[in-house]
Amino acid sequence: MIPNIFHFVFGLRKQIEPFHLMYYLCIKSCIEVNKPDAIHFHFHHEPWGEWWERIRPEIQLQRIQPDKFVAEYEYKDTRINPYRYAHFADFARLQILLEAGGIYADIDTLFLKPIPKDWYSRPFILGEERPPTGATESLCNAWIGASQGSEFCRLWLDGMREAFDGSWSNHSTLLPSRLARKNPDLVAIEPETSFYALDHSPEGIDDIFLRYSDLRDESYSVHLWNHLWFARNRRDFSCFHAGLLTVDYVRYASTTYAHYARKHLPSDAVGNSLAYRAQQLDLTLLRSGRRLRTWLRSL
Repeated sequence: MIPNIFHFVFGLRKQIEPFHLMYYLCIKSCIEVNKPDAIHFHFHHEPWGEWWERIRPEIQLQRIQPDKFVAEYEYKDTRINPYRYAHFADFARLQILLEAGGIYADIDTLFLKPIPKDWYSRPFILGEERPPTGATESLCNAWIGASQGSEFCRLWLDGMREAFDGSWSNHSTLLPSRLARKNPDLVAIEPETSFYALDHSPEGIDDIFLRYSDLRDESYSVHLWNHLWFARNRRDFSCFHAGLLTVDYVRYASTTYAHYARKHLPSDAVGNSLAYRAQQLDLTLLRSGRRLRTWLRSL
């Protein structure tokens, strides 16, 4: 019922930076782990750069238009405006799955092992995640399996506009939780360990990028929560940032991400151990500064 086709949505804002290594490794790990019949890459602004040119021949490109409702929505909190692209993607993924079926994953995912074959006979699949503050349960939309024309997908999409309030979670993770309680026969729910074993807390993010956790027996993929750490000037969740996720890091780091991503690097991406050590010094300084600021605030 669920076709072995994977969907990614990207480029719903202008691409001012090259396609990142992390995104390449997401798609490459999907290809090598899941062996899909096809990968459909849905975009509005096409990516560019070395890693894009490497992966582009292996995927099918499909241009999409941003949702008009989201484009015209006036946020009460104007600080949310830079993240409008994420709300575009929330709507796009459901429309794509309703029309075509398949498996959707956010592009900040690393695939670890293939999903069981019997999952493809399910009508709709979601995974539990650590709930946001104030909620008791949440079904994350960063990994979705759906049969074509899924009734649960239709119910979710039909309720999105009414539930949309400009927040991160109400329409995207809390709404499907409410729908699942009312319609348990329409959706199969996987435990948090399947896709979100390392959660979106500062400790969870550091477990992904700064420490090692063995995920072999419990997880099919790991979500990376890149909106919380990707920018270099963001420090509230982690000192790790996109500039540190390099070939050198993936080749030589002893962390969860590097351990599982390493096998998906191309053979000519050899890395430099000395460059990695220099990078680690930079990270140590960042972490020391973070600890100092925390201590000063406590005085």
